[in-house]
Amino acid sequence: MTVLMTIDGLTKSFADTSMRLGPKRPPVRAVDGVSFHIMQGEVLAVVGESGCGKSTLGRLLLRLIEPTSGTVTFEGQNMSVMAPEQVRQMRQRMQMVFQDPFGSLSPRRTIANIIAEPMDTFGLSGTGKARREKVAALLQMVGLPSIYMDRKPRQFSGGQRQRIGIARAISVDPTFIVADEPVSALDVSIQAQIINLMQDLQQDKGFSFLFIAHDLAVVRHIADRVAVMYLGRIVEIGTKGQVYNAPHHPYTEALLSAAPHPEPGRRETRIILQGDVPSPSNVPSGCAFRTRCPLAQDICAREQPALREVAPGLNTACHFAAAHPITRHRAQA
Repeated sequence: MTVLMTIDGLTKSFADTSMRLGPKRPPVRAVDGVSFHIMQGEVLAVVGESGCGKSTLGRLLLRLIEPTSGTVTFEGQNMSVMAPEQVRQMRQRMQMVFQDPFGSLSPRRTIANIIAEPMDTFGLSGTGKARREKVAALLQMVGLPSIYMDRKPRQFSGGQRQRIGIARAISVDPTFIVADEPVSALDVSIQAQIINLMQDLQQDKGFSFLFIAHDLAVVRHIADRVAVMYLGRIVEIGTKGQVYNAPHHPYTEALLSAAPHPEPGRRETRIILQGDVPSPSNVPSGCAFRTRCPLAQDICAREQPALREVAPGLNTACHFAAAHPITRHRAQA
């Protein structure tokens, strides 16, 4: 496989711009020195609790927001030094599926115009009959009839609207798609349908996904690799099998224990983390997870653990990852 995207030392800080009286809060480091790569044709899932920086990371990769530092290299080109017009042209190959399937669709436009918008931008839609034929084909790809193209978003269910958003994203044949919590706003009964659709399209078209979610159970069937984020940092990244079956970071284990087990009659022994997630504007010294970690020792407060390989293909940011590999505990229901 070929590397599609390389992320090196990516950081994004947000200054306190509130009008509150008194001293300003310290900047929030939403993404804190993140480095990883994405291969052509793979699905990399990024998981973690709300506020950990997942969505900010996705927008940084598309350069929808500007990084504070670090680089993003896409198809061999450093996006961090590109002029705005170069970035705009690059976006033909980089698209996004948003979390809110209603808010991301203009209520005043027809479905045909919504889906064709990216094609219009890059001169790919054609006119008249040709344009409508392309829209009809895209609707068919996402499991919707072509008779829907002249309707408005309010006439559709949440699952149907997300299918429309997916059709819009794939309309320009991208090589990379960021899917930002694409099923979190949908009923559980619909989530599996949308994930299966995205998986089928990815296998058929061969594009790469950054699939953002807060629940490891959601990405179990679609991900090739999984990255776990905590307070802006990646604490573990590896293949799906490694992360699900042999995690080395205690935070990953805690997330997994909260996810439903796919085997009937079996469940995880639930791990309850102590304390609350620290404020992103006041991240603990050393290891950001140490205030909630059952393995924490003095070194955890002094030194931030590096993300290092603890098993072939599995990288973990924990001082004790190699010494204390985690054994998955499963109990009969």
